[in-house]
Amino acid sequence: MNRDLTRFNSLFDDTFLNDFFRPLATRSNGDKVAAIDVHETDAAYTVNVDMPGVKKEDIKLSLENGVLTVKGETRKEDKEEKDGKLIRQERHVGQFIRQLSVGSDVDAQSVSAAFNDGVLSITLPKKPAAPEEGVHISID
Repeated sequence: MNRDLTRFNSLFDDTFLNDFFRPLATRSNGDKVAAIDVHETDAAYTVNVDMPGVKKEDIKLSLENGVLTVKGETRKEDKEEKDGKLIRQERHVGQFIRQLSVGSDVDAQSVSAAFNDGVLSITLPKKPAAPEEGVHISID
């Protein structure tokens, strides 16, 4: 199913949609791309970002010019191997980064975030819908 979604998104030149379904990947500079889920309700968008092994104090979150940026960093533990040696390391050490374009309907002043069990949950409330402005035209 995920392969079908990725194929579906490749039909469109829409970076935002492609970001929804991209698995953990590496950018050309070596930064990891964190996996996300995006959920929409009438009132808000919720973005859940997987950040395993990242400490809360190592997360930077910003919203500038309509772009939500999530950065995190895992650090290598400086511990001496007393019983043997490390022969394989698959856990990521380094920087995580993810950027998403958010719509103009997001209330930037009300964005909130929580970090629990390696998942950063970001709530992006929507601005109230502006009433349609119409002009009454009198008929002579």
